[in-house]
Amino acid sequence: MTIPFYKYQGTGNDFVMIDDRKRHFDSQNLALIQQLCNRRLGIGSDGLIVLREAEGYDFEMTYFNADGSQSMCGNGARCAVSYAYYLGMCGTKTRFLAVDGPHEATIQGSEVRLEMIPVRSFRQVEGDTFINTGAPHHVKYVENLPHFPVVREGAKIRYNKEVYPEGTNVNFVMPISDDTIQVRTYERGVEDETLSCGTGVTACALLYGKEKGIEEVTILTKGGTLKVCFKPDGMGGFEQIELIGPAQQVFSGTIHIKLEELAAV
Repeated sequence: MTIPFYKYQGTGNDFVMIDDRKRHFDSQNLALIQQLCNRRLGIGSDGLIVLREAEGYDFEMTYFNADGSQSMCGNGARCAVSYAYYLGMCGTKTRFLAVDGPHEATIQGSEVRLEMIPVRSFRQVEGDTFINTGAPHHVKYVENLPHFPVVREGAKIRYNKEVYPEGTNVNFVMPISDDTIQVRTYERGVEDETLSCGTGVTACALLYGKEKGIEEVTILTKGGTLKVCFKPDGMGGFEQIELIGPAQQVFSGTIHIKLEELAAV
């Protein structure tokens, strides 16, 4: 079969985009999704996003990690908004549906401001913090982050079945100033460090902002700079959360897949 696609990236987090308004794409075929995301045998990406029409919304975004598992993805959602705008599915303001519920977003040039779901609680885990921002995140402060072994130490936490039976994303944080942090993330489903993680930097920014008593945090990632704005909800949680950063179309094309060979990959 021949599949047309677009490739997008948001601060280095890259995604294969599928326009499935005609519902021809088999999103139940995990081997197909895995091959499309494979950097040697397919297009190559951290994840794959399918856009479809949804009643009451401009569109619905379904996100798959590179291993075929589903989750929410902040950078992916920002790229999905940019792609939907390119396709004419929405205007500069949009309301769309994702796995964690409805979201709103605005586009200004290459910048996308994405409204995240409210976060009502977080908890301490072995001296670090666990928080869910649409996807599960373990947040750990470290020193000398540029030289920290993110993959090795992230995998230890991600696969600690006693603490996280279903696994978790793992973020390592180093403060830069009172309103700026550097973050590196080991992503569950990619099973590697990614250049940026939207839900991950949101998790880190909320916790750092609460600690510093501020409502806007700048986050430096390997792939670029993001901002997170939020308001305290008065009950220890957070609301009016926005993830802000660039989303860019990289290229488009078609890929030819022999379905009978997928099982062997």
